[in-house]
Amino acid sequence: MRLSGAFPAPRRLVPALPPIAPPSELCSSCGNSCSGGFPMDFRISRRAALAGSALALPFIRSAAAQQTLEFVAGSLGGGWYTMAAGVAALVRDENPEIQIRVVPGGGLANPTRVNNGQSQMGWGIDAFTAAAARGEEPYKAKHERLRSLGTGYSPTEHNFLRRADGGPADMKAILTQKGVRIGCPQRSSTDEMTLQRILKFCGTSPEKIRDEGGRYLNGSYNDIAGAFGDGQVDYLYVALAKPAAILTEIGQGRRAAKLVAFPEDVRKHLIDTYAYNQGVIPAGTYPALQDADVPVTTMDSVILVHDTLPEPVAYAVTRTLIKAKGARLTQIHASMGAYDPAVAWKYAGVPLHPGAERAYREAGVMQG
Repeated sequence: MRLSGAFPAPRRLVPALPPIAPPSELCSSCGNSCSGGFPMDFRISRRAALAGSALALPFIRSAAAQQTLEFVAGSLGGGWYTMAAGVAALVRDENPEIQIRVVPGGGLANPTRVNNGQSQMGWGIDAFTAAAARGEEPYKAKHERLRSLGTGYSPTEHNFLRRADGGPADMKAILTQKGVRIGCPQRSSTDEMTLQRILKFCGTSPEKIRDEGGRYLNGSYNDIAGAFGDGQVDYLYVALAKPAAILTEIGQGRRAAKLVAFPEDVRKHLIDTYAYNQGVIPAGTYPALQDADVPVTTMDSVILVHDTLPEPVAYAVTRTLIKAKGARLTQIHASMGAYDPAVAWKYAGVPLHPGAERAYREAGVMQG
């Protein structure tokens, strides 16, 4: 079905706005824009979630008065940041009046940041976003201002990488050995929260690792990849959609590495307890890092927006994404080729934004 003729021409929504800020303008110490980053010991409080109404006031205005939209993504060097920048460019090309500025973020922090109105848009993880809406662990208050533009934008694999020149090859044996040195993203990320859940299931923790002489290193994707290459850590845990540039680069680097399979009981525990999913990294995805299919834990990406985002803006962004499904989105990131508008609108973790609903209905993929 040709979607290019399925929509009316977009209306002019906002005046021309400044270009997206380059990464060099972001705070080098926190990795976020200095207008509101999250601390490394991130914990979502009821007070933070309920502050949304006050912080959202600048956004409660007509579409004609909208400022540049802020899209909170993932760490610099990660797939989310790349995909958000690509979406911003795509939307700008189709709707010159809509400008989107991308800033780094994290899967745990993003729902609260959007709910509080600090960013009008953001990436979320399906299971964690649903938990935020309900006020369940790790969130302490219901996030009632969240809306979505759909899901399925980027199925994401959890990747566990080990040194190839020695040591155990089994996930549990690796994580419970004394002196283990492992790197993972910042504490405000779903990667790190998931690793902590796995560690707990295996009877250990970051504190125990450190107490037994090991190392539990938190940093950006680029930082921990560099630490692995330099021999500062022997294992990496990252949640990145395939093909992840950092894993491809490690496979081409000077230090040999291999992907570690997620044991069946670990995958089942994460599914039954926290609503994750499972899948495989097909053989050949990272030729230097695997010899066969690798079973892993997976999750999927949701585009979150604040409920005060004007309906015409949400409509235009969603309409643009629907039109771009397939080859155009795949050009941004290979994982975005999985986006299927006929399924995307069905995500029930948070309500679909009315503007997105209009776009899906006009595309003929949403009935009822």
